[in-house]
Amino acid sequence: MTRGDKGRLVWNHSTHLDGLIPILEKLINYPGITTVTPGVISRAKGHCPQLKLRVSVPIRGGYKAIARQGKTVQEVFIVTDLSQKELESTIKEVLNNG
Repeated sequence: MTRGDKGRLVWNHSTHLDGLIPILEKLINYPGITTVTPGVISRAKGHCPQLKLRVSVPIRGGYKAIARQGKTVQEVFIVTDLSQKELESTIKEVLNNG
């Protein structure tokens, strides 16, 4: 992937957490991130007042992240060649500049 290439955001669900898509659209602009796919939405017991996105577990070719807001949780699959630390700092940068 060359520096000018942009990653791809896959739209396979009709519902997403409020505010998640603009964050994912910023994330795909970072070098090393190839594909971002929002996944299943579910309910959580705890309450998270503002949107958070954290890396959860490695998957083949990247990582699964968890987005949380309020009592709602959504999986996000990120295909990347970044290390977990690099991805976490990229996510932090996107959330802080969001």
